[in-house]
Amino acid sequence: MAFVVGSAGATMLPQDSSEDIAKRIAPIGQVRTGDAQAAGGESADAGGARSGEAVYNQFCAACHTGGVLGAPKINDAADWEDRLAQGMDTVLRHAIEGYNAMPPKGTCGDCSDDEIQAAIDYMIADI
Repeated sequence: MAFVVGSAGATMLPQDSSEDIAKRIAPIGQVRTGDAQAAGGESADAGGARSGEAVYNQFCAACHTGGVLGAPKINDAADWEDRLAQGMDTVLRHAIEGYNAMPPKGTCGDCSDDEIQAAIDYMIADI
């Protein structure tokens, strides 16, 4: 007995329309860069300064929430006492230029000095 395999069976299968194919391979999401809204509702690209909370949440929280590598924790008076005793100008300069394990401006290379100050103010607001 011989068994014959051919391409005739493939022509018998239902074929998807180009519309069905387009739906199946359509993107399921979008990636936005540059024009995306900054946390806090204001776009930094539109010239609006980000709030201290927005800068903290996006760029500072990873280290300053748990005190990674000695970073002063948010609203922890003991962590900030010696730093604040040096004066706010020194604290701001260290944040902008980098200090110890903290790189310049933390991880926010496009933050303005005012946004960095706002983030510091947010981190010490409840002290």
